[in-house]
Amino acid sequence: MADRDYLDWPFLEPRHRALALELDAWAADHLNPAHGKDVDAACRALVKELGGGGWLRHAVGGAGRAIDTRAICLIRETLARHAGLADFAFAMQGLGSGAISLFGSPAQQEAWLPRVASGDAIAAFALSEPQAGSDVAAMQCAARREGDEYVLDGEKTWISNGGIADFYVVFARTGDGGGEGGRGSKGISAFIVEAGTPGFEIAERIDVIAPHPLARLRFSNCRVPASKRIGEEGQGFKVAMATLDVFRTSVAAASLGFARRALDEALGRARERAMFGKILADFQLTQAKLAQMATGIDAAALLTYRAAWMRDQGKKVTKEAAMAKLTATETAQQVIDAAVQLFGGQGVVSGETVETLYREIRALRIYEGASEVQLLIIARELLASGGH
Repeated sequence: MADRDYLDWPFLEPRHRALALELDAWAADHLNPAHGKDVDAACRALVKELGGGGWLRHAVGGAGRAIDTRAICLIRETLARHAGLADFAFAMQGLGSGAISLFGSPAQQEAWLPRVASGDAIAAFALSEPQAGSDVAAMQCAARREGDEYVLDGEKTWISNGGIADFYVVFARTGDGGGEGGRGSKGISAFIVEAGTPGFEIAERIDVIAPHPLARLRFSNCRVPASKRIGEEGQGFKVAMATLDVFRTSVAAASLGFARRALDEALGRARERAMFGKILADFQLTQAKLAQMATGIDAAALLTYRAAWMRDQGKKVTKEAAMAKLTATETAQQVIDAAVQLFGGQGVVSGETVETLYREIRALRIYEGASEVQLLIIARELLASGGH
C-alpha cells in the first residue's frame, strides 16, 4: 500500500488519522472486493457489518451532532480502496438519511437515524427523474395536500438502494415554482416514504456496469402523512442541495480511494513484470506514467480535503466541493485507465482488480452532478463573486 503521509496534512486532525488507520485495519479483516451475483444480499450484509462495526454512525448527524465531513471523506476513501460495494453501502446510508440529519424533526430523527447508524434500516435518496436528472427544477413528481396527508404521483429513477431500502427520502412538487408551466425549484418538498406504502412500487430494477441496487420508482395515489414531510413545504430544493453539498465532497474522496488502489496495483505490476530483459519499472515511459498518476492523486486530494475542512469550519463550499468532485473523479478515471494499460491484456480480464476499478469509477463522473455540471457550478460561483 502507498504511504499515508497525507493523513498528516493540516486539513486533518489527529483523530482523523486515527479513524482512517483504524478503519483500514478493520477493512482488511472484514471486507472482500468480490461478491456473489446476489448484490442485494451483499449490500444488506455490508450495511449490517458497517453498522455493527460502528462506522455508519459517522454518516449520520442530527440530535445536535454535526456531520464531520472530513471523517466521511476518509471513511469513503478507505472503503473504496478496499471494496467498492462497501463504499456504496456507507455512502447511501449517509445520503439517504442526510435530509433527516439536517432538516428532520426530532421525532423523525429519533425514528430513523439510530436505525440507520446501526444498520437496521437501509436508506435511499430519491431525487432524479426520467426527465429531471441534472435539471432538478424540471421535476414532475407531484404531491398534493389532502387534509393531514399528501398524495404522491409520479416516478423517480436511478435511485440507489432502490428495491432494498426500508425508507426513501422523496422529493416532489407541491406548488408552482414560478417557472414556465409551474416548473422551478421553489415548489418542491421532501417526504419520508416507507417501503410497502400503498401506491408505492418498484417499477424496474436497473443493471449497471458496477453492480449495486438501483431502481425506478413509481408513485400512484400514494398517501403519506403530513408528519412525514421533512422541513417546511416548498423547502425541498434547499433540503436536497444542502444534502448534496455534504456528500458531493465525499464522492471526490471515494474517487481518491479507487485511484490510490489503482496506483498501488500499478506500482506492484511495474516492479514485478519482466519485459525485454528488464522489469516494467525500468522504462522511462513507465516512470513518467507513474509520476503523473501520483501527482494527479495528490492534487485531487488537496482539493478534496480543503473542501471537507472548509465545510467543517461552517464555510460555504459550493465552488470548492464542485472543484474537488470534478478534479478527483476525472483524475481517478485517468489513473485507473493508466493502470489498466500498464497491466496489458491482464488488465481487462474480468475480476482483475484494475478491471473492477475501471467499472467502479465511471459512474462517479455522472452522479451527484456530472462533470459538466460541476464546471457550470464553478463558473457561476466565480461570476457571482466577481473573481476567484
